[in-house]
Order: sequence, then structure tokens, then C-alpha cells
Amino acid sequence: MVATLREVAARAQVSVATASRAFQRPDMVGAATRTRILEAAQELGYVANSTARALVTGRRDVVGVVVPDLLNPFYPAVLKGARARARERGVQLLLADAEEEPEGELPLVRTLAQQVDGIVLCSSRMDEASLREAAGLTRLALVNRTDPGLPGVLADPEPGVGAAVRHLAELGHTRIGYVGGPEASRSDADRRRAIALACRAGMEQVDLGRFPPTAEGGAQAAEAVLGSGVGAVLVYNDVMALGLVDHLRTRGVDVPGALSVIGWDDIEFAGMLAPGLTTVRVPRAEIGEAAIDALLDRGADDAVAPLHRLLPTELVLRGTTAPPAPSQNV
Repeated sequence: MVATLREVAARAQVSVATASRAFQRPDMVGAATRTRILEAAQELGYVANSTARALVTGRRDVVGVVVPDLLNPFYPAVLKGARARARERGVQLLLADAEEEPEGELPLVRTLAQQVDGIVLCSSRMDEASLREAAGLTRLALVNRTDPGLPGVLADPEPGVGAAVRHLAELGHTRIGYVGGPEASRSDADRRRAIALACRAGMEQVDLGRFPPTAEGGAQAAEAVLGSGVGAVLVYNDVMALGLVDHLRTRGVDVPGALSVIGWDDIEFAGMLAPGLTTVRVPRAEIGEAAIDALLDRGADDAVAPLHRLLPTELVLRGTTAPPAPSQNV
């Protein structure tokens, strides 16, 4: 049996990342440490060349990650977490962008499956039949989606949504609108259920429709928001929330004086708004790390690793929420 990079690192008493650099970037590793790593590799019979190792072991030490939209600022932190964990575990990442086209995900999986040991599907929107076919092509792990037979990691919407609804209720709001995302988004469905669960007696949940998960989509939602008469809205993601706030302000609508807005994700730009966007924080880097672990720790016959992992969300209070105007909630 051919040794793994993790076994070499353990024998040399270094991290997997350091062992990897000794082969890929030897100039970044001290001479004594590099010598110790190379000696450990020789003792264990480690094959450093990835092509040769794949021929011997059937493994490529490469995993794929498919995201729905690289322009969405939610995903860079997820990918950074995934990349950091992949380095620790001695594998490389191969990234693909589905460009917000659910029907494009399966073709990407078909292509990547020939080059990788497994694939992390982030917020996959492919239908169940396509997901079954994809699972037959390579090992899969899911982010922000659950499937009975596949490992996955997702942000638990209930803590964050519950805190957001309680916060609005404490401010005096009784009618809360939801600006939704794509119909194919499982996260959107989970969030709707969490809002319905959190809205207690005396609070009304108002569905304001579905919109593209972009700043333009948020701007498009402005008419529905204003026409509804609600005093507060929860928005599918921060990008949409920022687009909504910007469009409302160009029309002279005071946020939060006339309308309270709460986003979702806590992307870096959320705190740059003046005032900052109140939002629900999702542990994005931790999701990326956990997704790599879920993919690598659970093989086809491995029932040791947990199948599904829920990571908590939390409300981050900034400046886009306030008590309702006197004419609202009546």
C-alpha cells in the first residue's frame, strides 16, 4: 500500500501543509525540516509525483468544488476555508462556476469526475434525478443542501432567523416581509420555514416574492416591498439587501426610519454601508473547512463521519433596523 502525505507528515513530525511544501515549494521549507520529510517519504515509500501516485493508488489528491456564482461574495470565504483545510489534508482544489444555471451543474460534475477524487457541491440547485446521477459518478459532499445518502454541511437558519424576528418584534414590528431568492434554492425554502416558525402569535409574515440573488434582484424587489406596507423585511442575502437599500434611498425612502432591513450572510461589504447592514452571520470559512472534511472522511463504505453537520447562525446588529413608523403595522 502506497503511503499518504499525511503519514509522511506524521513520521516527520510536521504538518501536512509543511510536508506538501517540501515537495511542491522546497524553497519555502528549511533545509533540516526538508531533509527529515524526504527521509520519511523514502522510508514509507511515498510517491510524490501526483500522476505517478494516481497510477499506483487510483487517487489524484484533487477535489472539485462547484459554486453557483463566483461573483456572489458569499463564496470567497467558503472557498478560503475549503482551500485551507485541503492544504492541511494534502489535497488540491479544482474550482468550477455553474453561473446560476442549475442545468449546468451536472455537466460540470461529469467533467470534473474524471479529474478529482470527489466534489463539493455548494448550494446545488440541480434536481433530484441529476443529483443521483452525479452521486454515481464520484464521491459528493453538499453545502447548504441535505440528502439522505450524502454527507453535507449547512448553516442552521433557525438561530439566526429566530433572533432576527425577535429583534424586530422587540422594536415593535408586527408585519415582516420576506424578499426571497431563487425557487430552486433549498436555502430559500429552509429560511421560509424558519421565518414561519419564528413568527409568533400576533406577527404576520408577508411573502414579497422571489428575485435573482443579486444587487439588481434586490432593487427589483423595491416595488413589492413598498407596495406591501410592511415596516421590516428579511432578505435572502446581503447582496440583495444592499441593492434594495440603495434603490430605496435613491427614491428618498429612509432606511431604517421608514423600513427596517435585515440581510443574510454577513459578507464583508455588509459593515461598510452607512449605517451598516443588520444581518444574519453565516460561518462561511467554517462551512468550507467542514465540507472538505465531510468529503474526505466519508467514503462509500465509511459510516464513521457524521452524515450531516449543522453550523449555527447568529444575528449581527448594525444600523438598518429601527422601531416602525407610526403609520406601519396597522
